[in-house]
Amino acid sequence: MSKITRQQCIEMDLKDPLSSYRKHFSLPENTCYLNGNSLGVRPIAAKQRVQDVVEREWGEDLIRSWNTNDWIHLPRRLGDKISTIIGAQAGEVIVADSTSVNLFKLAAAAIKLNPGRRKIITEPGNFPTDLYILQGLKNFLGDQVELVVCPVDEIPDAIDEDTALVVLTHVHYKTGRMLDMSDMTSRAHNKGALILWDLSHSAGAVPVKLNDVNADLAIGCGYKYLNGGPGAPAFLYVAKRHQSTLEQPLSGWFGHSNAFAMLDDYQPAPGIERTLCGTTSVIGASVLEVGVDIMANADMAQIRKKSIAMADLFIELVESYCDGFGFTLASPKDAAIRGSQVSLIHPQGFAIMQALIARNIIGDYRAPDILRFGFTPLYLRYVDIWDCVDALANIMSEESWNSEEFKKLTRVT
Repeated sequence: MSKITRQQCIEMDLKDPLSSYRKHFSLPENTCYLNGNSLGVRPIAAKQRVQDVVEREWGEDLIRSWNTNDWIHLPRRLGDKISTIIGAQAGEVIVADSTSVNLFKLAAAAIKLNPGRRKIITEPGNFPTDLYILQGLKNFLGDQVELVVCPVDEIPDAIDEDTALVVLTHVHYKTGRMLDMSDMTSRAHNKGALILWDLSHSAGAVPVKLNDVNADLAIGCGYKYLNGGPGAPAFLYVAKRHQSTLEQPLSGWFGHSNAFAMLDDYQPAPGIERTLCGTTSVIGASVLEVGVDIMANADMAQIRKKSIAMADLFIELVESYCDGFGFTLASPKDAAIRGSQVSLIHPQGFAIMQALIARNIIGDYRAPDILRFGFTPLYLRYVDIWDCVDALANIMSEESWNSEEFKKLTRVT
Protein backbone atom coordinates (compact mmCIF):
# COMPACT_ATOMS: atom_id res chain seq x y z
CA MET A 1 0.00 0.00 0.00
CA SER A 2 1.47 3.35 -1.06
CA LYS A 3 1.69 5.96 1.68
CA ILE A 4 -0.20 9.24 1.42
CA THR A 5 2.18 12.17 1.11
CA ARG A 6 2.06 15.64 2.56
CA GLN A 7 1.72 17.12 -0.93
CA GLN A 8 -1.39 15.03 -1.53
CA CYS A 9 -2.91 16.49 1.63
CA ILE A 10 -2.10 20.01 0.47
CA GLU A 11 -3.90 19.26 -2.79
CA MET A 12 -6.92 17.99 -0.84
CA ASP A 13 -7.02 21.31 1.02
CA LEU A 14 -7.01 23.24 -2.25
CA LYS A 15 -10.18 21.38 -3.31
CA ASP A 16 -11.93 21.71 0.08
CA PRO A 17 -15.32 23.48 -0.28
CA LEU A 18 -15.15 24.50 3.41
CA SER A 19 -11.68 26.06 3.24
CA SER A 20 -13.03 29.62 3.29
CA TYR A 21 -14.32 29.16 6.86
CA ARG A 22 -10.80 28.91 8.29
CA LYS A 23 -10.38 32.67 7.98
CA HIS A 24 -13.13 33.19 10.55
CA PHE A 25 -11.03 31.65 13.32
CA SER A 26 -8.00 32.84 15.25
CA LEU A 27 -5.40 30.07 14.97
CA PRO A 28 -1.87 30.38 16.36
CA GLU A 29 0.81 30.05 13.71
CA ASN A 30 2.67 26.76 13.42
CA THR A 31 0.05 24.97 15.53
CA CYS A 32 -1.96 21.89 14.55
CA TYR A 33 -5.07 22.01 16.70
CA LEU A 34 -6.92 18.71 16.97
CA ASN A 35 -8.68 19.42 20.25
CA GLY A 36 -11.79 21.23 19.10
CA ASN A 37 -13.79 18.33 20.54
CA SER A 38 -12.71 19.62 23.95
CA LEU A 39 -12.38 23.39 23.42
CA GLY A 40 -13.14 25.07 20.13
CA VAL A 41 -10.98 27.77 18.57
CA ARG A 42 -11.86 31.43 19.10
CA PRO A 43 -13.81 33.02 16.26
CA ILE A 44 -12.08 36.21 15.18
CA ALA A 45 -15.33 38.18 15.49
CA ALA A 46 -15.69 37.14 19.15
CA LYS A 47 -13.14 39.75 20.24
CA GLN A 48 -15.08 42.62 18.69
CA ARG A 49 -18.39 41.23 19.95
CA VAL A 50 -17.27 40.95 23.56
CA GLN A 51 -15.72 44.40 23.38
CA ASP A 52 -19.03 45.80 22.18
CA VAL A 53 -20.98 44.03 24.91
CA VAL A 54 -18.58 45.16 27.63
CA GLU A 55 -17.91 48.72 26.50
CA ARG A 56 -21.17 49.81 24.86
CA GLU A 57 -23.98 47.55 26.03
CA TRP A 58 -22.77 47.19 29.62
CA GLY A 59 -20.46 50.22 29.92
CA GLU A 60 -22.74 52.84 28.35
CA ASP A 61 -26.26 51.50 28.19
CA LEU A 62 -25.97 49.78 31.56
CA ILE A 63 -29.15 48.14 32.84
CA ARG A 64 -31.15 49.62 29.96
CA SER A 65 -29.55 46.93 27.77
CA TRP A 66 -32.04 44.36 28.99
CA ASN A 67 -34.48 46.20 26.73
CA THR A 68 -32.46 48.32 24.30
CA ASN A 69 -30.01 45.54 23.42
CA ASP A 70 -32.55 42.75 23.98
CA TRP A 71 -30.56 40.89 26.63
CA ILE A 72 -33.83 39.52 27.95
CA HIS A 73 -34.44 37.42 24.84
CA LEU A 74 -30.83 36.29 24.35
CA PRO A 75 -31.36 32.73 25.72
CA ARG A 76 -34.32 32.10 23.41
CA ARG A 77 -32.84 33.85 20.38
CA LEU A 78 -29.63 31.85 20.65
CA GLY A 79 -31.56 28.67 21.37
CA ASP A 80 -33.56 29.12 18.17
CA LYS A 81 -30.31 29.40 16.22
CA ILE A 82 -28.94 26.23 17.81
CA SER A 83 -32.20 24.46 16.99
CA THR A 84 -31.33 24.70 13.29
CA ILE A 85 -28.06 22.86 13.98
CA ILE A 86 -29.62 19.98 15.94
CA GLY A 87 -32.81 19.42 13.99
CA ALA A 88 -35.31 21.02 16.36
CA GLN A 89 -38.07 23.59 15.98
CA ALA A 90 -37.92 27.18 17.10
CA GLY A 91 -39.06 27.30 20.72
CA GLU A 92 -37.63 23.89 21.64
CA VAL A 93 -34.07 24.93 22.53
CA ILE A 94 -32.81 27.49 25.01
CA VAL A 95 -29.37 28.54 26.24
CA ALA A 96 -28.95 28.26 29.99
CA ASP A 97 -26.61 27.25 32.79
CA SER A 98 -24.14 24.37 32.24
CA THR A 99 -24.59 20.87 30.85
CA SER A 100 -24.43 19.49 34.39
CA VAL A 101 -27.18 21.77 35.70
CA ASN A 102 -29.32 21.16 32.62
CA LEU A 103 -28.96 17.41 32.99
CA PHE A 104 -30.12 17.61 36.59
CA LYS A 105 -33.09 19.79 35.65
CA LEU A 106 -34.26 17.58 32.80
CA ALA A 107 -33.61 14.22 34.46
CA ALA A 108 -35.58 15.31 37.52
CA ALA A 109 -38.33 16.67 35.28
CA ALA A 110 -38.48 13.38 33.36
CA ILE A 111 -39.23 11.46 36.56
CA LYS A 112 -42.30 13.63 37.08
CA LEU A 113 -43.25 13.46 33.40
CA ASN A 114 -43.41 9.67 33.64
CA PRO A 115 -45.29 8.99 36.90
CA GLY A 116 -45.35 5.51 38.36
CA ARG A 117 -41.87 4.73 37.04
CA ARG A 118 -38.65 5.08 39.01
CA LYS A 119 -35.82 3.66 36.90
CA ILE A 120 -33.16 5.72 35.11
CA ILE A 121 -30.91 3.73 32.78
CA THR A 122 -27.51 4.86 31.54
CA GLU A 123 -24.16 3.35 30.55
CA PRO A 124 -20.85 2.93 32.43
CA GLY A 125 -17.86 4.87 31.14
CA ASN A 126 -20.08 7.77 30.14
CA PHE A 127 -18.73 11.28 30.60
CA PRO A 128 -18.18 11.60 34.37
CA THR A 129 -20.47 14.57 34.97
CA ASP A 130 -23.39 12.66 33.44
CA LEU A 131 -22.89 9.76 35.81
CA TYR A 132 -22.17 12.00 38.79
CA ILE A 133 -25.30 14.11 38.24
CA LEU A 134 -27.50 11.03 37.94
CA GLN A 135 -25.92 9.55 41.07
CA GLY A 136 -26.58 12.84 42.85
CA LEU A 137 -30.20 12.88 41.71
CA LYS A 138 -30.67 9.31 42.94
CA ASN A 139 -29.07 10.13 46.28
CA PHE A 140 -31.23 13.22 46.62
CA LEU A 141 -34.52 11.48 45.80
CA GLY A 142 -33.69 8.22 47.55
CA ASP A 143 -36.12 5.36 46.88
CA GLN A 144 -38.02 7.43 44.32
CA VAL A 145 -35.25 6.67 41.82
CA GLU A 146 -33.38 3.51 40.89
CA LEU A 147 -30.25 4.13 38.81
CA VAL A 148 -29.34 1.25 36.50
CA VAL A 149 -25.94 1.32 34.79
CA CYS A 150 -25.29 -1.30 32.13
CA PRO A 151 -23.26 -1.63 28.91
CA VAL A 152 -24.82 0.36 26.11
CA ASP A 153 -25.44 -2.69 23.93
CA GLU A 154 -27.47 -4.22 26.76
CA ILE A 155 -29.62 -1.15 27.37
CA PRO A 156 -32.39 -2.01 24.87
CA ASP A 157 -33.08 -5.25 26.76
CA ALA A 158 -32.80 -3.49 30.13
CA ILE A 159 -35.60 -1.01 29.36
CA ASP A 160 -38.82 -2.21 30.98
CA GLU A 161 -42.19 -0.96 32.20
CA ASP A 162 -40.57 0.59 35.28
CA THR A 163 -38.12 2.68 33.22
CA ALA A 164 -38.86 6.38 33.38
CA LEU A 165 -35.82 7.67 31.52
CA VAL A 166 -32.89 6.51 29.42
CA VAL A 167 -29.87 8.86 29.41
CA LEU A 168 -27.31 8.37 26.64
CA THR A 169 -24.49 10.30 25.01
CA HIS A 170 -24.89 10.40 21.25
CA VAL A 171 -21.12 10.41 20.56
CA HIS A 172 -18.99 8.85 23.29
CA TYR A 173 -16.36 11.22 24.61
CA LYS A 174 -13.57 8.62 24.78
CA THR A 175 -14.09 6.34 21.81
CA GLY A 176 -16.07 8.57 19.49
CA ARG A 177 -18.61 5.80 18.97
CA MET A 178 -21.88 7.24 17.68
CA LEU A 179 -25.14 5.61 18.67
CA ASP A 180 -28.15 5.16 16.40
CA MET A 181 -30.33 7.89 17.87
CA SER A 182 -33.44 6.85 15.97
CA ASP A 183 -33.21 3.20 16.98
CA MET A 184 -32.47 3.88 20.64
CA THR A 185 -35.25 6.45 20.90
CA SER A 186 -37.74 4.05 19.37
CA ARG A 187 -36.69 1.27 21.73
CA ALA A 188 -37.19 3.53 24.74
CA HIS A 189 -40.59 4.72 23.51
CA ASN A 190 -41.74 1.17 22.79
CA LYS A 191 -41.48 0.52 26.54
CA GLY A 192 -43.06 3.83 27.53
CA ALA A 193 -39.75 5.38 28.62
CA LEU A 194 -38.47 8.86 27.82
CA ILE A 195 -34.98 9.43 26.46
CA LEU A 196 -32.48 12.22 27.10
CA TRP A 197 -29.56 12.70 24.72
CA ASP A 198 -26.26 14.39 25.59
CA LEU A 199 -25.16 16.18 22.41
CA SER A 200 -21.94 17.66 23.76
CA HIS A 201 -19.80 15.81 21.19
CA SER A 202 -22.46 15.97 18.46
CA ALA A 203 -23.79 19.52 18.08
CA GLY A 204 -21.89 21.12 15.23
CA ALA A 205 -19.93 17.94 14.54
CA VAL A 206 -22.39 15.44 13.11
CA PRO A 207 -25.92 15.68 11.70
CA VAL A 208 -28.52 15.62 14.49
CA LYS A 209 -32.25 15.42 13.79
CA LEU A 210 -34.02 15.54 17.15
CA ASN A 211 -37.48 16.08 15.70
CA ASP A 212 -37.09 13.41 13.05
CA VAL A 213 -36.23 10.75 15.63
CA ASN A 214 -38.96 11.98 18.00
CA ALA A 215 -36.50 12.72 20.82
CA ASP A 216 -37.88 13.88 24.17
CA LEU A 217 -35.07 15.79 25.85
CA ALA A 218 -31.46 16.78 25.13
CA ILE A 219 -28.57 18.77 26.54
CA GLY A 220 -25.31 20.03 25.09
CA CYS A 221 -22.42 22.39 25.67
CA GLY A 222 -21.36 25.49 23.80
CA TYR A 223 -17.57 25.37 24.06
CA LYS A 224 -16.66 22.45 21.80
CA TYR A 225 -17.76 22.38 18.16
CA LEU A 226 -19.89 25.51 18.61
CA ASN A 227 -16.74 27.51 19.52
CA GLY A 228 -18.35 29.50 22.32
CA GLY A 229 -15.23 29.77 24.49
CA PRO A 230 -14.20 28.21 27.82
CA GLY A 231 -17.14 27.92 30.19
CA ALA A 232 -19.62 28.98 27.49
CA PRO A 233 -23.28 28.60 28.44
CA ALA A 234 -24.90 25.28 27.61
CA PHE A 235 -28.21 24.53 25.93
CA LEU A 236 -31.14 22.21 26.46
CA TYR A 237 -33.95 20.86 24.31
CA VAL A 238 -37.48 19.91 25.30
CA ALA A 239 -39.86 18.61 22.62
CA LYS A 240 -42.91 20.87 22.36
CA ARG A 241 -45.24 18.00 23.26
CA HIS A 242 -43.71 17.91 26.76
CA GLN A 243 -43.36 21.61 27.51
CA SER A 244 -46.77 22.34 28.99
CA THR A 245 -46.44 19.60 31.63
CA LEU A 246 -42.70 19.68 32.30
CA GLU A 247 -41.81 20.71 35.86
CA GLN A 248 -38.14 21.35 36.47
CA PRO A 249 -36.79 21.52 40.05
CA LEU A 250 -34.83 24.79 39.81
CA SER A 251 -37.82 27.09 39.54
CA GLY A 252 -35.92 30.35 39.38
CA TRP A 253 -36.90 33.88 38.51
CA PHE A 254 -36.22 33.75 34.78
CA GLY A 255 -38.41 30.65 34.39
CA HIS A 256 -41.46 32.50 35.68
CA SER A 257 -44.30 33.34 33.30
CA ASN A 258 -44.05 37.02 34.27
CA ALA A 259 -40.75 37.58 36.04
CA PHE A 260 -41.17 41.32 36.46
CA ALA A 261 -44.57 41.08 38.08
CA MET A 262 -42.52 40.20 41.18
CA LEU A 263 -45.09 37.76 42.53
CA ASP A 264 -44.42 35.57 45.57
CA ASP A 265 -45.70 32.35 44.01
CA TYR A 266 -44.00 30.60 41.15
CA GLN A 267 -45.89 30.13 37.90
CA PRO A 268 -43.87 28.52 35.09
CA ALA A 269 -43.57 30.15 31.70
CA PRO A 270 -45.74 28.41 29.11
CA GLY A 271 -42.93 27.30 26.79
CA ILE A 272 -39.23 26.46 26.76
CA GLU A 273 -38.50 29.48 28.98
CA ARG A 274 -39.79 27.49 31.97
CA THR A 275 -36.46 25.61 31.94
CA LEU A 276 -34.57 28.82 32.75
CA CYS A 277 -33.40 29.46 36.26
CA GLY A 278 -31.16 32.46 36.97
CA THR A 279 -29.90 35.49 35.10
CA THR A 280 -28.38 34.89 31.69
CA SER A 281 -24.60 35.07 31.36
CA VAL A 282 -24.86 37.88 28.84
CA ILE A 283 -21.17 38.15 27.98
CA GLY A 284 -20.73 34.41 27.65
CA ALA A 285 -23.91 33.93 25.63
CA SER A 286 -23.00 36.83 23.32
CA VAL A 287 -19.63 35.25 22.54
CA LEU A 288 -21.29 31.87 21.99
CA GLU A 289 -23.66 33.50 19.50
CA VAL A 290 -20.69 34.38 17.28
CA GLY A 291 -19.63 30.74 17.06
CA VAL A 292 -23.19 29.54 16.56
CA ASP A 293 -23.74 32.00 13.71
CA ILE A 294 -20.69 30.62 11.87
CA MET A 295 -21.80 27.03 12.38
CA ALA A 296 -25.41 27.73 11.41
CA ASN A 297 -24.24 29.25 8.14
CA ALA A 298 -22.23 26.17 7.13
CA ASP A 299 -23.55 23.13 5.28
CA MET A 300 -23.76 20.24 7.76
CA ALA A 301 -23.63 17.70 4.94
CA GLN A 302 -20.29 19.14 3.82
CA ILE A 303 -19.07 19.27 7.42
CA ARG A 304 -19.89 15.61 7.92
CA LYS A 305 -18.35 14.58 4.60
CA LYS A 306 -15.08 16.34 5.44
CA SER A 307 -15.11 15.03 9.00
CA ILE A 308 -15.35 11.46 7.75
CA ALA A 309 -12.61 12.05 5.18
CA MET A 310 -10.31 13.55 7.82
CA ALA A 311 -10.87 10.74 10.29
CA ASP A 312 -10.34 8.10 7.60
CA LEU A 313 -7.16 9.90 6.53
CA PHE A 314 -5.88 9.99 10.10
CA ILE A 315 -6.52 6.27 10.61
CA GLU A 316 -4.83 5.40 7.31
CA LEU A 317 -1.80 7.56 8.11
CA VAL A 318 -1.44 6.05 11.59
CA GLU A 319 -1.61 2.55 10.12
CA SER A 320 0.98 3.50 7.46
CA TYR A 321 3.47 5.52 9.49
CA CYS A 322 3.01 4.30 13.08
CA ASP A 323 2.76 0.56 12.56
CA GLY A 324 4.65 -1.38 15.23
CA PHE A 325 4.60 1.37 17.85
CA GLY A 326 1.90 -0.25 19.99
CA PHE A 327 -1.14 1.85 19.11
CA THR A 328 -4.62 0.33 19.11
CA LEU A 329 -7.60 2.02 17.48
CA ALA A 330 -10.24 2.78 20.14
CA SER A 331 -12.74 4.36 17.74
CA PRO A 332 -14.94 2.54 15.25
CA LYS A 333 -13.36 2.22 11.83
CA ASP A 334 -16.84 2.37 10.33
CA ALA A 335 -17.58 6.06 9.77
CA ALA A 336 -21.32 5.43 10.06
CA ILE A 337 -20.95 4.80 13.80
CA ARG A 338 -18.11 7.25 14.50
CA GLY A 339 -18.37 10.87 15.48
CA SER A 340 -15.88 13.59 14.56
CA GLN A 341 -12.91 12.25 16.49
CA VAL A 342 -10.49 9.33 16.53
CA SER A 343 -9.03 7.88 19.71
CA LEU A 344 -5.95 5.71 20.03
CA ILE A 345 -4.98 3.48 22.93
CA HIS A 346 -1.40 3.31 24.16
CA PRO A 347 -0.04 2.47 27.64
CA GLN A 348 2.17 5.58 27.47
CA GLY A 349 -0.63 7.75 26.12
CA PHE A 350 -0.14 10.66 28.50
CA ALA A 351 3.58 11.07 27.82
CA ILE A 352 3.09 10.68 24.08
CA MET A 353 0.44 13.39 24.04
CA GLN A 354 2.64 15.73 26.06
CA ALA A 355 5.46 15.18 23.57
CA LEU A 356 3.07 16.08 20.74
CA ILE A 357 1.87 19.18 22.54
CA ALA A 358 5.48 20.27 23.02
CA ARG A 359 5.67 20.35 19.21
CA ASN A 360 2.46 22.42 18.97
CA ILE A 361 0.45 19.38 17.87
CA ILE A 362 -2.49 19.67 20.25
CA GLY A 363 -4.82 16.79 21.02
CA ASP A 364 -5.65 15.53 24.50
CA TYR A 365 -5.45 12.54 26.81
CA ARG A 366 -8.15 10.72 28.76
CA ALA A 367 -7.24 8.30 31.51
CA PRO A 368 -6.18 5.60 31.62
CA ASP A 369 -4.68 5.26 28.12
CA ILE A 370 -6.62 7.24 25.49
CA LEU A 371 -5.13 9.77 23.07
CA ARG A 372 -7.95 11.82 21.49
CA PHE A 373 -7.81 13.68 18.20
CA GLY A 374 -10.79 15.82 17.23
CA PHE A 375 -11.67 16.85 13.69
CA THR A 376 -13.24 20.28 13.25
CA PRO A 377 -13.85 20.72 9.52
CA LEU A 378 -14.43 24.47 9.53
CA TYR A 379 -10.85 25.29 10.47
CA LEU A 380 -8.80 22.09 10.36
CA ARG A 381 -6.83 21.22 7.23
CA TYR A 382 -5.86 17.85 5.79
CA VAL A 383 -2.22 18.90 5.94
CA ASP A 384 -2.61 19.41 9.70
CA ILE A 385 -3.54 15.76 10.02
CA TRP A 386 -0.50 14.68 8.02
CA ASP A 387 1.77 16.86 10.16
CA CYS A 388 0.24 15.40 13.31
CA VAL A 389 0.86 11.81 12.31
CA ASP A 390 4.33 12.66 11.00
CA ALA A 391 5.21 14.15 14.39
CA LEU A 392 3.67 11.15 16.16
CA ALA A 393 5.77 8.72 14.11
CA ASN A 394 8.88 10.78 14.83
CA ILE A 395 8.19 10.85 18.57
CA MET A 396 7.71 7.10 18.64
CA SER A 397 10.72 6.22 16.50
CA GLU A 398 13.03 8.47 18.53
CA GLU A 399 11.31 7.53 21.81
CA SER A 400 11.37 11.20 22.71
CA TRP A 401 8.16 10.66 24.71
CA ASN A 402 10.28 8.67 27.21
CA SER A 403 11.36 11.78 29.06
CA GLU A 404 10.56 12.74 32.62
CA GLU A 405 9.23 16.12 31.54
CA PHE A 406 6.49 14.38 29.57
CA LYS A 407 5.58 11.89 32.28
CA LYS A 408 4.77 14.43 34.98
CA LEU A 409 0.99 14.47 35.34
CA THR A 410 -0.67 17.85 34.96
CA ARG A 411 -3.83 18.93 36.77
CA VAL A 412 -5.74 19.10 33.47
CA THR A 413 -5.06 16.38 30.91
